[in-house]
Amino acid sequence: MKRVAAVDLGASSGRVMLGEVGPDVLNLTEVNRFWNGPVDVRGTLHWDILHLYRSMLDGLHKAGPVDSLAIDSWAVDYGLLDASGQLLSNPIHYRDSRTQTSVGEVLQKISAPDLYEVTGLQQLPINTLYQLAAEHRLEQAQTLLLIPDLLAYWLTGSIGVERTNASTTQLYDVRRREWATALAEQVGVPARVLPRLWEAGDTIGSYDGTPVIAVGSHDTASAVVSVPTETERFAYISSGTWSLVGLELDAPVLTEEARLANFSNEGGVDGRIRFLRNVMGLWILQECQRVWQDDDLPRLLREAAAATPFALLIDPDAPEFLAPGDMPARIGNAPKGAVVRCVLESLALAYRRTLRSAQELADRPVDVLHVIGGGSQNELLCQLTADACGLPVLAGPVEASALGNVLVQARALGEPLPDLAAMRALVRSTHRLRRYTPQGKPADWDAAESRVFGTR
Repeated sequence: MKRVAAVDLGASSGRVMLGEVGPDVLNLTEVNRFWNGPVDVRGTLHWDILHLYRSMLDGLHKAGPVDSLAIDSWAVDYGLLDASGQLLSNPIHYRDSRTQTSVGEVLQKISAPDLYEVTGLQQLPINTLYQLAAEHRLEQAQTLLLIPDLLAYWLTGSIGVERTNASTTQLYDVRRREWATALAEQVGVPARVLPRLWEAGDTIGSYDGTPVIAVGSHDTASAVVSVPTETERFAYISSGTWSLVGLELDAPVLTEEARLANFSNEGGVDGRIRFLRNVMGLWILQECQRVWQDDDLPRLLREAAAATPFALLIDPDAPEFLAPGDMPARIGNAPKGAVVRCVLESLALAYRRTLRSAQELADRPVDVLHVIGGGSQNELLCQLTADACGLPVLAGPVEASALGNVLVQARALGEPLPDLAAMRALVRSTHRLRRYTPQGKPADWDAAESRVFGTR
């Protein structure tokens, strides 16, 4: 039996989980959960990185002796170290407004098709590349570390970036699986700041005598490890603050059609490709609850279930829903139940549209849709997703990122989990899944999609 600690940091909360892995055993116990979110300092949104580090240390202390530990987190954000290894300033939050002009500035130096040909990444203003285009501290910087790698550096003193997270920066050559140093220099990012790359499963150092292991340090990469699929003809939605909707492939899809559809080819564990789109997730609902000061989600979902279908609809990926603010007002004046139903139906429509495009672009038919992560607990959203996509939905596991983190650690420690199929079989045999069968009329969803996105 292997006993490991998984530090899993999401964009709205973090947790330290104690994992136990053995023959027919895969257990998770939460030992510390803590808040995470933006801190506004004189108009700039930062991450409270020291709070995260302190909370992580508290959790590791509560976990007690373990065979190893590993960290995963959300993507794209970073810290910059100076030549002495000191952090130059608090990492800036990807929802900060500083990247408003960055995309245009970068695309004056390299065309969008050329950028996609190398990186295979979806164009999002939050991408690391565009954040660095707005960065004023690059001349002082010696090293760039993404969030999990920064925390691992503080634990171990070892400097490097794990590949799955590097692949989200738009500074990574998705074919060569190396930093795109020539591209970086072309757009004004000095290649010196890009450190060595780690593979998921590498031991990168130790903390108080405990090995620190690189896992799929992008939380979605870890989450996809734990998708409990029995077939290759599956799609997934990693559902949380963001929704990552996609397929798992052996090679990137770098066609012009994929670029225009704004799909990403992100690195996965064991060299797989996560062909996906970032779709706005439960962030909109979370912001509504914050504005309402209403944390009774079960009641809100009951009200949403009783509300009129398709009365209100939005494009959840519209720019006005990216930044914090008064989401209910942005959606429209309506009762809470109607607003919540609007958010969930609109997300289901976005999933429908994205999943259809993914299958066409990758020439990969899908028989089942797995919803993993925190959103898998939202029964109304899961049913609406099944209805919209016309596919059976299997919901669970909830702590998908932490499970993937634990499984990769266990394999690195010698557990007989030789491949993703073996890891996923262990998830299936140890975790309960809930099945949702499509209901309703597809024509109603066709009409709703036409209202939001226009005719196909």
